[in-house]
Amino acid sequence: MPPIAIANKIFVMNAMAAIAEAKPGTLCAALDAAYHPDAEWRGSHPMNEMAGVAAIAAKVWQPLHDAFPDLERRDLIVAAGSYGNADYVATVGHYCGTFRRDWLTIPATGRPIYLRSGEVHRVAAGRIVQSTVLIDVLDVIRQAGFWPIAPSLGTEGRWPGPIGPGGIEFTPSDAAHSAASLAQTLAMHKTIGDYDDAAGRGREGLLAMAQKDHWHNKMMWYGPSGIGTARGLQGYVDYHQLPFRVAFPDRRGGNHYIRIGDGSLSVTGGWPSVRARHLGGNFCGTGPTGRDVTMRVMDFYYHHEGLIRENWVPIDIIDLLRQMDVDVFARMQSLFRRGGARDDV
Repeated sequence: MPPIAIANKIFVMNAMAAIAEAKPGTLCAALDAAYHPDAEWRGSHPMNEMAGVAAIAAKVWQPLHDAFPDLERRDLIVAAGSYGNADYVATVGHYCGTFRRDWLTIPATGRPIYLRSGEVHRVAAGRIVQSTVLIDVLDVIRQAGFWPIAPSLGTEGRWPGPIGPGGIEFTPSDAAHSAASLAQTLAMHKTIGDYDDAAGRGREGLLAMAQKDHWHNKMMWYGPSGIGTARGLQGYVDYHQLPFRVAFPDRRGGNHYIRIGDGSLSVTGGWPSVRARHLGGNFCGTGPTGRDVTMRVMDFYYHHEGLIRENWVPIDIIDLLRQMDVDVFARMQSLFRRGGARDDV
């Protein structure tokens, strides 16, 4: 790992912590210190895309600070590397705070909330020039006590960090080790892409196909709220992979803006990462709509004992469901406003 990658890790960690934990009246200064004035920000629905520090402050950070006045940032994974002649820092972690005021129309609870987040920051000349941020908004709705879709097949809950060392390191990673981690991830991706769903081998086919050569027998797959966490290849197939492939049989993936290895970590992500048509039923409890959809996805991998041991997968589920004619926010409103006063009478 070149020295610039270590410097970028330290810069992004410190800059994002300063933004998250800015005192009243200091938020704009913290953003100015972190971002290029014309930086791009793209992230979870309904925040989506914007440009410029003023927009990032007004649409992302000020509402977060208003809703969670004691906000703090807790990183679990910080990886750095270069792809396509650009330098990136990618993180997994949580923002934590007391939910004092409504956020994105989600009603405040007065209780602690963990906002799970996967982030990729592109850094140039000592400033962030682009941030891609997938905050698990559906998980915030879950923690607030509302559940507007079908029950998750996997287990809901806060994500842990890697089982072994290497989640956050500021020493140079071995270039060969980093390259091997990324190569293993891409080889696993190829087995998934090459698999022929039309052959109709179902669950047993997914369990037997070549992906099994890349996953650790104690693998953990940490999915977004709405899908949940699975353990072992069997759990991954049952709780995510098979329902996903049935719902989106003609998906096309790999449209990555980031592919990096950093020691025992590797990261990929796309905006969007997947394009598909919703042709099958029961993904997040939703019947087939026939609609074309895109998916905002990141993948963070931890490689252990020569295999992929853990996989953290931020996905913008609310944006995906929106394209499938499921308005999560409208369903949430109907749950907690039912029987109350209406604004239009």
